[in-house]
Amino acid sequence: MEQFPLFKSGNEPKSEEPVSKTSSAPPPIVHPSSPLTELSFDIEATGKDPISDMIIGIALCREEGKAYYVPIRHKHGANIPDALSILKETLEDGSISKIGHNLKYDILILRQEGIHVKGRLYDTMLAAYLLNPNKPDHSLENVGLEYLMHKKRPFTEVLGKLHSFADVPIDEATQYAAEDAALAMELKNILFEKLKDEGLEDLYFDIEMPLIYVLAGMEEEGVRINKERLEELSKELERELGIIESRIYAGAGENFNINSPKQLQKILFEKLGLKPLKKTKTGYSTGMDVLEELSKVHELPMEILNYRTFYKLKTTYVDALPKLIDKKTGRVHTSFNQTVTATGRLSSSEPNLQNIPVRGDWGTKVREVFTADEGCVLISADYSQIELRILAHMSNDEGLIDAFKKDIDIHSRTASELFGIEREAVTDDMRRVAKTVNFGVVYGISPFGLSEALNIPPKEASAFIEQYFDKHPGVKQYMENTIKTAQQQGYVVTVMGRKRPTPEINSHNANIRQQAERLAINTPVQGTAADLIKIAMINIWNRLKEKNLKTKMVLQIHDELLFEAPENEIEPARELIKHEMENAMTLSVPLRVDIGHGKNWSEAH
Repeated sequence: MEQFPLFKSGNEPKSEEPVSKTSSAPPPIVHPSSPLTELSFDIEATGKDPISDMIIGIALCREEGKAYYVPIRHKHGANIPDALSILKETLEDGSISKIGHNLKYDILILRQEGIHVKGRLYDTMLAAYLLNPNKPDHSLENVGLEYLMHKKRPFTEVLGKLHSFADVPIDEATQYAAEDAALAMELKNILFEKLKDEGLEDLYFDIEMPLIYVLAGMEEEGVRINKERLEELSKELERELGIIESRIYAGAGENFNINSPKQLQKILFEKLGLKPLKKTKTGYSTGMDVLEELSKVHELPMEILNYRTFYKLKTTYVDALPKLIDKKTGRVHTSFNQTVTATGRLSSSEPNLQNIPVRGDWGTKVREVFTADEGCVLISADYSQIELRILAHMSNDEGLIDAFKKDIDIHSRTASELFGIEREAVTDDMRRVAKTVNFGVVYGISPFGLSEALNIPPKEASAFIEQYFDKHPGVKQYMENTIKTAQQQGYVVTVMGRKRPTPEINSHNANIRQQAERLAINTPVQGTAADLIKIAMINIWNRLKEKNLKTKMVLQIHDELLFEAPENEIEPARELIKHEMENAMTLSVPLRVDIGHGKNWSEAH
């Protein structure tokens, strides 16, 4: 059992060394020799779900080289069951900075114990991510190895074949858990100095840090799911898949496992004699891009694509969501990730709600299952054409700025420019082409990429891009300047100072270099959009609390925010949300937010 030299209970001497022995009596509570200004801590629990799992112990560190572990619910050995109630005052003290690696998890699981962590947060996972967002792994093991040359013992090795951390002997748990808190303390002193040197301090403390509290609140709140409607949709999809299956078997002339790439290869390339387009380690590719190309010459590949779409919808959402409903809350609690995408966008997992289909009948049907509590509504607030507005600001292109200032439909305007006609004469098809060109430019699309997207000859696609740049020289200049700057300094930056390294931009390999150029063009735009919505989320969160409104932010899906509001708060909540989103950042063009409400997400969107 570890002694913890922090609490005010008298003038006992401070314990100098961490103790790793166990005993039947709790350790003495001792008084620190100096006031506590910062505390590194790490929670050990029964699992990875902070809403439903239980705390087993907590590791604590107040100075480098000394860490302690407080066992709370281990199955064997002496626990301190009331440790959390003793720690509550310290953890809720806003004057004490909190240090940890992935603090959102610790904050959330402590809330289930009635402890609301307060104070400035030094999250070493977030700091490592901001320093290099291209890295796929910001785990404590990885970050500790990179910055401290310290190889940490992996959790899987500690757990072994045991059922949960509660089964781990306290002596062994101490070595593992205390190391986590000690590493975070040591990393804090290195990483936050680096953030300062890189000019990323403001981005962390003004945006990413306050967002931790916002996201923890959203995850704790969760969103209500209509389980009965999901069961109905599952049956509908079953019938739809059965019909598509029949058509596939008829087209193939035999029954086979549609989900088996090997059997599909045999049908497409041997039996039907279609020309293979890509070779893989296991034969020829039957990927989405290949099937789309093959569907131009045979109807079966399109049926396979339809089948995959419905199958994924059924397995990933319709059948999976009911299993993810928390028994205690009756709601689904997704996890929002701040350290996954290189551009700064949030992602979500378990379940991933960022990939729910938006358009079409099934997009509508799936959104219908996300509902509000009795007496409440869902409010959906969505930024309108945000990336194009940011492109207008960053490029200072006169045409784009003029269109947004005058509130002209940007896609119709581009169509009239591309086709040389009046805006009133633009057809839906022309507008669709223009929309693809507009968003393609944001992503640095090539003539070949545009020809693929629009299913037109590359020469025609190239002409469209040239015409676009003729009308929008500011955009072309922005793209050229961004690539040049990235080549010189090795990174690109958003309006708010978020950086993304571009190491491949000077590559001798043309394909790698062009990919890096596309990332360099898009990242400042997409990253600024990510920063913008994060600022809006923080401001809305604070304003809702200031106004004592019961409206809760429950989901963020790229450029859209979803709220659950009592019916008597609809108007004040809508007004507050729209105002904060449209004023989160000052650009050279106005920001516009589309907002609606309804009993479910589909009605609100």
